[in-house]
Amino acid sequence: MQPLDRTETLDWLQLIRTQNIGPITFHRLIARFGSAGKALASLPDLARKAGGGKPLRAADRHEAEEELFMAEKRGARFVAFCEPDYPAALKSIADPPPVLCMRGHASLFEKPAVAIIGARNASGVGRKIARNLAADLGAAGFVVTSGLARGIDGEAHQASLGTGTIAVIAGGIDVIYPPEHDELTERIAKEGVLLSESAIGHKPTARDFPRRNRLISGLSSGVIIIEAAERSGTLHTARFAGEQGREVFVVPGSPLDPRYAGSINLIREGATCIRNAQDVIDDLSAQMRGVDEGRRSLFDWAEDQPAAEPDENAVKAAREAILELLTFTPMHRDEILRATELSLGLFADALLDLALAGEALETGGGFICRAPEN
Repeated sequence: MQPLDRTETLDWLQLIRTQNIGPITFHRLIARFGSAGKALASLPDLARKAGGGKPLRAADRHEAEEELFMAEKRGARFVAFCEPDYPAALKSIADPPPVLCMRGHASLFEKPAVAIIGARNASGVGRKIARNLAADLGAAGFVVTSGLARGIDGEAHQASLGTGTIAVIAGGIDVIYPPEHDELTERIAKEGVLLSESAIGHKPTARDFPRRNRLISGLSSGVIIIEAAERSGTLHTARFAGEQGREVFVVPGSPLDPRYAGSINLIREGATCIRNAQDVIDDLSAQMRGVDEGRRSLFDWAEDQPAAEPDENAVKAAREAILELLTFTPMHRDEILRATELSLGLFADALLDLALAGEALETGGGFICRAPEN
């Protein structure tokens, strides 16, 4: 793996910022054309062949240049999937972001990581537990990852600044959220790592937080849950962790406290109940895999498929077969593949066409649905 030059970085940035192009489509384009630059040049012709009523235009090159300039102005940089500084742990998740924006020390990605997440309205006891766990795990050589939210996240970051912490944020890397974490954000950027897949200047919306959560779990060998309510983003992260082959640890609490309702359910479903950091360390020492060995990344999946010029009639039939299955409720690509019984290469080409035609939409985690009509 070699670092990209400035022109190549702009190509990657412009391609991933193009409407209708998510990780699945992006990696398939790279597999077919060999570079983001060649893929960009081919987009108009590909979109025309794919059909559909929505014209596809590449993202504005000047906007990509402006984003790169603004990142550098703020002391950040972009790291592409193919570059050596890209976090190795993320390469095994279902939809690794092709491009990440980061501030801080990429060397932290080389150390084992544990996520600590939980309630924003955390109790005093929950906050103390988060600080103790983060400090003890840091002293044992682990990096602590979290989402820079109020409550448990903030306490975990604060307690692990001296030993290494990674904050994954939902908005642009220059958008401080919540506002009261402005000082903590700057300290993490100087002493740890700030990480985002969103565009510079992007203010986070509800849909951005699940995308952030999958990165928190994906970066980590295990995820510790402290005070998770019955319906919370914390439980989404726990679900992502399970799908990614990461360990899920839960700090137990009173069944009378609604902040522990989700935590108790996780324990009933098989998550590991812990008392302290040593329980986590002992478990991970015996089971740690670094990255998931059983699941291959989306990039590997796309790259393995033949990238020669596809047969248009076969691709058209495959598109129709896939589209017949899709609804507005996301369905995992593996389920679609099994149901259609298509070859991997043909399936990948048909999905590419549907995305470029604006008929299918990637929703993250390898899930796909029909694109909403404008």
